[in-house]
Amino acid sequence: MDLKAHWENVYHTKRPDEVSWTQPIPETSLKTIRSWNIPKSAAIIDVGGGDSMLPDFLLNEGYENITVLDISAAAIDRVKERLGANADKINFVVSNILDFTPTEKFDVWHDRAAFHFLTDPNDIAKYVTITEKYIEPNGKMMIATFSTQGPLKCSGLTIHQYDPQTLAETFSIGFTPIDHHFENHRTPFNTEQNFLFASFKRKER
Repeated sequence: MDLKAHWENVYHTKRPDEVSWTQPIPETSLKTIRSWNIPKSAAIIDVGGGDSMLPDFLLNEGYENITVLDISAAAIDRVKERLGANADKINFVVSNILDFTPTEKFDVWHDRAAFHFLTDPNDIAKYVTITEKYIEPNGKMMIATFSTQGPLKCSGLTIHQYDPQTLAETFSIGFTPIDHHFENHRTPFNTEQNFLFASFKRKER
């Protein structure tokens, strides 16, 4: 399957209230980032951000160095249109995360419902390597995936479920777990999806 074509089609044909991952307020993500007490100048990346509202809220809270990455140009265009003039304050990147070669490292790596689309062990390993390379020592990472009690598919694609132990083991070489919790996300269709939210600290080299 051509993943880029798949996601371009999704964002060209479906409104936010027609996709399961929509959150009017990304409360858990914001609470987690606030708890880290990072400076407003910290480099933050939202991986697979789609047309998430997270950059809007981060800008409103005064964060100054925000990157949003998504494989879909249509998703990025939606965010730019929504933000208007504020879009100039965001660094937008259209790329598959597995092809991402940034020129800077990040203090905060945020991924809600992108990592779990990687099901090939080689792709998972490549993602892990990218996080180890581009997250600053002592930087923070939040990964949210479908839990073992969550769905097996999303947007017609098979996903990889995780429990806290397997997710921690996946990132164990470069990261120390901070905490985790489970959360039921209520979709626009009034169904529930069980997520695992886990946060990590990049080990010092």
